[in-house]
Amino acid sequence: MIDLHCHLLPGVDDGSRSVTQSVEVLTHLASQGVTAICLTPHLLASQAVDGMPAGHDRAFEALRPAVPEGIRVYRGAEVMLDRPLATVVARDRAVTLNGSRYLLVEFPRLVAAQTVEHALALVAAIGLVPLVAHPERYRACQLPAVERWRSLGALMQVDGPTMLSPKPRGERARELVARGLADIIAADNHGDARSLAEARAALFDQGGAMQAELLTVKNPAAILADQPVEPVEPFTWRLSFLERMRALLLGDRGDGP
Repeated sequence: MIDLHCHLLPGVDDGSRSVTQSVEVLTHLASQGVTAICLTPHLLASQAVDGMPAGHDRAFEALRPAVPEGIRVYRGAEVMLDRPLATVVARDRAVTLNGSRYLLVEFPRLVAAQTVEHALALVAAIGLVPLVAHPERYRACQLPAVERWRSLGALMQVDGPTMLSPKPRGERARELVARGLADIIAADNHGDARSLAEARAALFDQGGAMQAELLTVKNPAAILADQPVEPVEPFTWRLSFLERMRALLLGDRGDGP
């Protein structure tokens, strides 16, 4: 598995607080089958014009020699689009995912659909591909709106742990995946136990093996390589999905993988 959204760059945001904590989490993720992860600390669009902050560079240099075997780390940022991006961000690609054309972006939770549409259009206009982090978090995330965002060239990154939730956000996440509107899933780990493993297992359990492979391996790898992603075919969740998710959340995997 390849995870393109985490907060494991130590001591720079609300994620991992130390190299030790990051290494412990990375070791656990590697044991679950995560082979690559992109460090994406929070960053404002108004800061992105100056590239990666020096403090982030220092944190990466401290973490890099301690990264455990079996997992590769890449760099990027989760950029809050508080203002239009300067064209230098697209030219330098200092804060994109592994220096690619793909930029992980986020918005305030109560953002309007039209605001998202306008911001994404501006990102695309400077030559980058916006990858919307956890779109299911936003109340504006209705199917017509997401389809419009995708028509502008944006991609969607659904949150794997949220996809397992019975709450409305979980319902939105599952609907995006079922309709083929999600391009990747990620865990958004903040120095804790969040992982792609349970979401991937749930997709396999629901008959979505092909979708699981695209969402957790092939499309993330394509993004890191600055290549086009593949479309993810829609599929139907089984009627027992919520029961299966409740069992997973309770730690009872039953007869599943």
